[in-house]
Amino acid sequence: MASIKPIPCGPCRDHSNINNMTMNIETKIEINMKKNISDMICRTDGRAIVVETLGKVNLLTSDGKLQKQLPIPDLEGNTLKSIPVETKSGLFNLVYCNDRVIYSDYNGKAVYCYDGSGKQIWQYTQDLSGPEGLCTDSYGNIIVTDYNSDRIIVISKDGQNSKVLIGRDYGLNSPQCICFKHNESSGFICDYRGTYIAKFLLSSG
Repeated sequence: MASIKPIPCGPCRDHSNINNMTMNIETKIEINMKKNISDMICRTDGRAIVVETLGKVNLLTSDGKLQKQLPIPDLEGNTLKSIPVETKSGLFNLVYCNDRVIYSDYNGKAVYCYDGSGKQIWQYTQDLSGPEGLCTDSYGNIIVTDYNSDRIIVISKDGQNSKVLIGRDYGLNSPQCICFKHNESSGFICDYRGTYIAKFLLSSG
């Protein structure tokens, strides 16, 4: 099932430049859930929701401790719109921002951007070896966890440029999910097996 995050992106200001962007790891906490993780959501109160693949939904405190497990209700409703997209993988990670759908293609080693009518706006395939989780910053740039290279990469909102924010030397092995708190310019990163959660701070220079 696709992970849909209709979060507000904020204004995409022209003066935003990914070359001035930096990411610093504030804390890295061992959580040892030892479950395959499919998604993560930042709450405005500092807590995080970590979703197990075909499993439970876990509410963690801001310091990574399990507070409680949340029930998963049956969802009902009507499909308002669907669009065909190109992908070599399942649609597991995507965000909806400013009437655009942005998603990662792990097997295709690419990130795609489509508009609401189903027209492809751009695709980014450079320097990616296994893109997984993604989120947007307050300017519309896309932050991606590159699972196979143990890196966090930011792609400009127009899909033309990228920058490595964090490399393998930070010890974030197999980063799977990422979420961002727009009101604090901070967020969380979690690995595939749920062994750690890392809090980061994002700066635009």
